[in-house]
Amino acid sequence: MTDVSNANQRYMSQTDFMSWRMEEDPILRSTIVAVALLDRSPDQSRFVDMMHRAVDLVPLFRRKVEDSKGLAPPRWVDDQDFDLSWHLRRYTLTEPGTWDMVLDFVRTAEMAAFDKDRPLWEFTILDGLHEGRSVLVMKVHHSLTDGVGGMQIAREIVDLTREGVRNAGDGFPESPLAHRDSLPSPSCLSWYRSTMEDVARRAANALGRNSVRVMRDPGSACREASAVAGSTVRLARPVVSTLSPVMTERSTRRHCAVLDVPVGAVAQAAAAAAGSINDAFLAAVLLGMARYHRHHSTEISELRVTLPISLRAETDPLGGNRISLARFALPADIADPGELVRRVHSTTETWRNEPAIALSPIIAGALNLLPASILGSMLKHVDFVGSNVIGSPVPLFVAGAEILRYYAFSPTLGSAFNITLLSYAERCCVGINADVEAVPDLAAMTGSIAEGFRAILGLCPNVTDTNVVVTL
Repeated sequence: MTDVSNANQRYMSQTDFMSWRMEEDPILRSTIVAVALLDRSPDQSRFVDMMHRAVDLVPLFRRKVEDSKGLAPPRWVDDQDFDLSWHLRRYTLTEPGTWDMVLDFVRTAEMAAFDKDRPLWEFTILDGLHEGRSVLVMKVHHSLTDGVGGMQIAREIVDLTREGVRNAGDGFPESPLAHRDSLPSPSCLSWYRSTMEDVARRAANALGRNSVRVMRDPGSACREASAVAGSTVRLARPVVSTLSPVMTERSTRRHCAVLDVPVGAVAQAAAAAAGSINDAFLAAVLLGMARYHRHHSTEISELRVTLPISLRAETDPLGGNRISLARFALPADIADPGELVRRVHSTTETWRNEPAIALSPIIAGALNLLPASILGSMLKHVDFVGSNVIGSPVPLFVAGAEILRYYAFSPTLGSAFNITLLSYAERCCVGINADVEAVPDLAAMTGSIAEGFRAILGLCPNVTDTNVVVTL
């Protein structure tokens, strides 16, 4: 029997295809921009060598998208004109080389579409930042990788010391599939055949299991089938209105800000409320958004969030977009930080354990049969996207330069803003990518979210490092 995971390796997954076709509406552009703040300018020859390793380890970075005929999703095909130098850029900021200039570059990168006749990524070094620092700006399309996959790729190519000690055998374990290239591209017919075989196999297995359960406990089997059906409806149901009365407009314009929060303090605060760092993070955002809405003379009871849930397995190859997007409401009218963390934990755990989460690729395939405009109208009524990515607990180096901070600016996906927390070394690096029309006063919103983090850190009065730094 044909192995679907191998036979279809060169076809976009249904979740990748969803993010690809959403770009029929530029408001839904699925661009990820990550920024690594470096303590010095990286060595150019070592940087180019590092990127040669990257494209060898992740063949997807040498491939471009080619539309397929029929129902099959687009294919990844080798770019016969692949030119690494086109994807690598280097500029020097004009004096005084401020962080504002970096964020302006980031927002422009977020708004600019990719050249879809080339592989969908660009890496840019910006020299000339104050105190002799530089930044590495990494722009990739969401169909190439998700946040977790991006950190896996970084793990494979960066150094653990300034001198250049690499990961293999020297720190991070090497990914078992890091060097595996995909198989020769299958024909469209093979995609149809292997996909149908996979569906048939899954159906047969499910039928066999359910037949046994029906014979042994028909009531339980029916309840389980009903639960899966109900869960599927909850995961895919339309969203027709925003819960925020303030953040209602949408546009293609973006602006960005960052926050720095001590990761140890966030972890202790989360533990004090019997939650996780992700729970504390979302609670801080909710406290901040309640404050922001009061700034606009409005009270809110809840906001709708899109929460990416990773489906990535250890055996998955590097790259690719292996997440499910759960959309649900979280309370915004609970003033007590500890109680809010607990409520967030209860709600998010319920959604993480929804039976239909495992069926997300199948649900995405069904949604891909709908006009992109219908899917877009659903996403534009989500209030914000909140994502938490586990980064490196130890410092990393790029061509002799140490990474001091590591921020991710993920796509809004039609919402008012995306806020992504990426833990790196001793800090939680928080990147905010906001729609200008939805959030015209970014400074006010960022300041409100900073106050939300301070309220969460107040759950641990004995913690000494509670400094929350805002950079606009």
